[in-house]
Parts: sequence; C-alpha cells; structure tokens
Amino acid sequence: MKIKIIVAVLFFGYSQISLAQNSRLNTSNNIGWYNYFGTFKVSQKFGIHTEYQFRRNEIITEWQQSLLRLGVNYQLNPKIQLRLGYAWIETFPYGEISINGMGKDFTEHRLFQMATITDKVSIVDLSHRFMLEQRWVGRYSNANLTSEDEFPLLHRFRYMFRLQVPLKGKEMKDKTPYLAIYDEIFIGFGKNVNENIFDQNRIGVLFGYRFSPLVRIEAGYLNQILQLGREVNNRNVFQQNNGIIVNANFNIDLTKKK
Repeated sequence: MKIKIIVAVLFFGYSQISLAQNSRLNTSNNIGWYNYFGTFKVSQKFGIHTEYQFRRNEIITEWQQSLLRLGVNYQLNPKIQLRLGYAWIETFPYGEISINGMGKDFTEHRLFQMATITDKVSIVDLSHRFMLEQRWVGRYSNANLTSEDEFPLLHRFRYMFRLQVPLKGKEMKDKTPYLAIYDEIFIGFGKNVNENIFDQNRIGVLFGYRFSPLVRIEAGYLNQILQLGREVNNRNVFQQNNGIIVNANFNIDLTKKK
C-alpha cells in the first residue's frame, strides 16, 4: 500500500509537468545550496531543530533564497518523529524570469507540521517525510512600493522519500561513507493556490560521511523543477535548476551528563 501511494503521488506531479509541456516557458539556473542542520536533544522525547539554508544562484555569486527554520521535535517511537515549527524565507529576483512579477525580493513567513517515518531493509535505510505548510507569502499591490503590503495565505503539502546505503560495511556507524538518494514533491492547495498546484520537485544524489553520532557531512547533485505561481504571456513558467548541494548535520545530546 505504501508503494502504491508513493507512485500515485509522484505520477500526479510528473503528469502535471507533461500536460504543460506544449504551452510552457522553460528557464534554467545553476544553483548552489549550502545548508546547516542542527538538532539538540533536550529529553528522551523532545528536541530542538535549527536550520539555515544559504541558497545561491550561479552556484555561489548571486542570491536565490535565504531560509531559516526552527522547530520542536517529538519522538513518538523509535521509527516516528513529529515536528512543529516556523520558517522565515527571503526570496530574491534571480534568473531570467523572477518569481515575483515585479522583479522584487519578497519575504515569507511559514508554519509547518512534519512527520518522518524511518525503516530499514537489509543495509538500506529508508525514510518517508510528510509535511504541511501554511505560508504567508509577501506581495506588492503596486510597483511603487518598497516593501510588501499583502501576505495572502497559501497551503502546501510535501512528501519526500529518501534511501541511504553505507559504502563500507553493512550499517551506518562512525567513520562510514554512504550514498543517499531522495525525491521530494510539493503540491499547492487551498483557495489562494495559483497556477502551481504542482509547485516543484527536487531530486538529490549525495555522497556523505558520518564522522561520529554528532557530525555528518554530505554533498552532491541537486535538480529542482519549479513552477511559478503566475503566467508570462499567457504561458506557465517552469524553472529547470541544476547544481550542487552541501549539508552539514549536527546532533547534540544535551541529556548526557559530563
């Protein structure tokens, strides 16, 4: 049943892309995402999640997006983790066709609810991440404004499937290199959804190294297909973004006594 649901979701997203092939505008960008993830365990069940993503266009030279995310984790059981949180995002007018129709940067405030389910099949670690987002996205009512005067509420659902395989030995432990592959689809919904019911899809192929339970570093290739929420000359706009991604992951257990 799980596999059928995953296939149906992915098929829906890609079918939306296929239907738009004949009438859409395609642009492309070379992106670089440099990310920090830090989790601080404060009790047997609770933890604090911190995250900052430094997203760049032209690999490093121009801004694409700045994203700060904070959350509270609850470990329901060894395989299920829940998270509630807030994110602040600043999006910049990068590329040939900017996301904002007036060519301005804009701020987004976001609440999110997330559930991550993990499993293991032989030497492969699997994870399913489900996320709901309530997004207050800034916009300008006219081109003369220097800051956003409207923040309509948008809703979005996200699903990510990730698999991870150690490249040495049969399990993830200290001083272990690994390969990770993931795919994440984003679906917009609600009364304020625009052209982008299919919002975006991301595919990543990463090589990582676990130094210890505290530190993991991974880097690799990222593909992002993003549909703008507006039309240009009565045509949908899709960004085909390719580039690199680097993740630094830290897990700090504050419950351990010195």
